[in-house]
Amino acid sequence: MRQYNAKNIRNVAFVGHSGTGKTSLAEAMLFLSGASDRLGRIADGTTICDFDAEEIKRKATVLMAIAPIEWKNTKMNILDTPGLFDFSGGLNEGMRAAGSAVITISGKNGIAVGSEKGFKAASKKGISKIFFVNEMDNENSDFYKVFEELKAHFGPMICPLVVPFVENRKVQCYINLLEYKAYTYKDGKSIQVPIPEMGHRLEGLRTAMNEAVAETSEELMEKYFSGEDFTPDELINGLASGVRRGEIAPVFCGSAYTLEGVDQLMNGLIWLAPYAETMAGESGKDADGKDVALKVDDNDPTAVIVFKTIVDPFVGKLLYFKVVSGTVKPDTTLLNMRTGSTEKIGKVYMVRGKKQQEVPYICAGDIGAVSKLANTNTGDTLCSSTRPVILPGVSFDAPHLSMSVHAKNKADEEKISAGLSRLMEEDPTIGYYHNHETHERILSGLGEQHLDVVVSKLKSKFGVDVTLDVPKVPYRETIRKKVKVQGRHKKQSGGHGQFGDVWIEFEPGTNDELEFNETVFGGSVPKNFFPAVEKGLIEACRKGTLAGFPMVGLKATLVDGSYHPVDSSEMAFKLAAALAYKTGIPQANPVLLEPVGSLKAYVPNDNTGDVMGDINKRRGRVLGMVPSEEDNLTCVEAEVPMAEMGDFSTLLRSLTQGRGHFKFEFVRYEEAPQPVAQKVIEANKVEED
Repeated sequence: MRQYNAKNIRNVAFVGHSGTGKTSLAEAMLFLSGASDRLGRIADGTTICDFDAEEIKRKATVLMAIAPIEWKNTKMNILDTPGLFDFSGGLNEGMRAAGSAVITISGKNGIAVGSEKGFKAASKKGISKIFFVNEMDNENSDFYKVFEELKAHFGPMICPLVVPFVENRKVQCYINLLEYKAYTYKDGKSIQVPIPEMGHRLEGLRTAMNEAVAETSEELMEKYFSGEDFTPDELINGLASGVRRGEIAPVFCGSAYTLEGVDQLMNGLIWLAPYAETMAGESGKDADGKDVALKVDDNDPTAVIVFKTIVDPFVGKLLYFKVVSGTVKPDTTLLNMRTGSTEKIGKVYMVRGKKQQEVPYICAGDIGAVSKLANTNTGDTLCSSTRPVILPGVSFDAPHLSMSVHAKNKADEEKISAGLSRLMEEDPTIGYYHNHETHERILSGLGEQHLDVVVSKLKSKFGVDVTLDVPKVPYRETIRKKVKVQGRHKKQSGGHGQFGDVWIEFEPGTNDELEFNETVFGGSVPKNFFPAVEKGLIEACRKGTLAGFPMVGLKATLVDGSYHPVDSSEMAFKLAAALAYKTGIPQANPVLLEPVGSLKAYVPNDNTGDVMGDINKRRGRVLGMVPSEEDNLTCVEAEVPMAEMGDFSTLLRSLTQGRGHFKFEFVRYEEAPQPVAQKVIEANKVEED
């Protein structure tokens, strides 16, 4: 592939619901452009973009992939993103590098949640949106029904550009309203045919297109209302201007499977999609936080954003980057603004699926890859030291489904952390930490499929076979009444014996940590043994008497005791304090405390009742509802025990068809109801046995 300048580069993200044909569309464009000599099929595992073993196995996109093509003297970097919600990290990576988004819609099923999410992501980024109604080869597809649905959902910005002529539930030809020409297809090649008679429908569609063009400027609006026809140049320029400003979302249609209409989408991207020269320029921040304006110029100081990482246990890291300004060449040194260290660029590559082609440079506005930068990660800015600048990184959804992870083979326990740390470089939506209270390794992700893929990759890439389980809840224990007990440790075994005797008052305290005091009179317990008594109690508090969870909210006062001038020692008094704890706590009305978190669930207005009902079933308390900044979503605020939140993410996704999301944070401990406490205590006894 030859080098292109920013004016002839289009960076296009393919987004949409899973199963709407994003990868198939990319494959069709690769084939038609000559970048691939065969048309790969998802069912056969032969596509260029779905090259990962997990994608081939699951027949679904898991990772964002890049596939550059050449079409009519233009380079298009296709960013094929996952449609499954569990892999939304790939969508965020693709959107960070894209200048426009093609949203695929099923001609059979219409708008789905993934379509809405793709549209929302593109709107948030402020990039152009183009719709492609796919699967027109299916006899159950209905373009005009889908088109009306698009208009009802997204408003007057929807503009038809390519529409089908259908007879007997089969597309006879495709009509390009911009060119006002009709085409049939054979083996993916278009053949011009006379425009068929469509009555008022065709004129209505042409009128919708003209109205959209008229909205782009006052001059065109005046011409439209005066009854004059737009010239071809006015139509194209008006549409392009509207699309690039986000005021028009053109609609194309066809079939990625049979290649029908795909060439017209490719032509449309050249005419309408913003070229990299207009999109790559961004605002960054200098080291002091002041704005730095960047322009797309190969001769400017270099600034690139790393938007994706691929990790291979044998090859190492491959970093995908977009050049915002300047040029990236081999053997140059760039400054990593996160670490403050310099990185020397080795070879630079153009990437197509899993294949890398070495190139002499990557120009401003283009996308490339580099390997062997050990200290650089996704979201980092690499720039010239002559103009330090920090570019906006990549935003990722926080993981919300957590499971404990255990190695099947104990010898692999230490490999878990190493393998997951490498996978987290590749996928920042993975969370992992060691819970020191429950002594479990906790793995978090965006859903069950996401965690399943992580487990599979741990085995295939790093040879670590693990199982997932429901994580233990970090309960606490405390007491509700005051008691006074004796702890006496006496042992005689020849020579010096062991003797320690204490009287301790236990009562509810106000701090999580043990509050220790002493009110001993007359030297019944020498002062030098006080620290030993306190230490014995601190160690004892690590394990409660109900279910073995840490004891909190405990105040202990040493009030009396006795000692032996020869046999008493620090160890004896430490053991005496522990005996007092074991004797006294069961008498002090011990109770189990459970962690409670603050929940903010953002759900569609129609689902608030269902979500509140589910929260009540989880022993939660609904505190209220507030309008969300997001359209048609309401924030349900509640407090819910953490033990009840295990499958909430799965249920929320099911209830809201994937539209809802939530935040959950620990706030405090509360006394667990007696049935819950009894169940936990019994389960803990079984576990100890």
